[in-house]
Amino acid sequence: MSSDSEMEELVVLVDELNQEIGTLPKAEIHSDHTPLHRAFSVFLFNDQNEVLLQQRSVLKKTWPLMWSNSCCGHPLPGEKTEDAIRRRVQFELGISKIEGLHEVLPDFRYRAERGGIVENEICPVWVGNTTQNPLLNSAEVEAYRWWDWNAFVSEIEQFPERYSEWAGWEVKELRAKCGWLFSI
Repeated sequence: MSSDSEMEELVVLVDELNQEIGTLPKAEIHSDHTPLHRAFSVFLFNDQNEVLLQQRSVLKKTWPLMWSNSCCGHPLPGEKTEDAIRRRVQFELGISKIEGLHEVLPDFRYRAERGGIVENEICPVWVGNTTQNPLLNSAEVEAYRWWDWNAFVSEIEQFPERYSEWAGWEVKELRAKCGWLFSI
């Protein structure tokens, strides 16, 4: 498979039942009227059960400089979500080894708006483990930090404006549906 930088990345458009209805180039998908599309979100943990958080690059069209979960992205047409996660984690964070990757919130969906840009995604949430530290792709990620899960939960509840909306909503659902540390 070609790298992200070598091909035009297509995003899968879906209906309310998550049935594919077409594709659009990633460069065209996010606007003030973003159509519903497939995505994923992943939280990676290290051996100390610290979560990897990323600050989105200043160059990002959507939510620049906001802190968020470890990685987000879109599966390509015909691509399994697990493969898309591994592809994007490698591309954005330079992490090639993920263990225990599994889906924990298969039905997560959200719509958020910031700065005239809308996110409108069916976005299952996954978790996994890694022993690697990131090597950042500066076009995607500005900074990262490993953080104790409980400290992160407390921070995002106290200061939600510092984080992407989806990260806050995902944390609430993870705590409600999966317990504090959902069997990583």
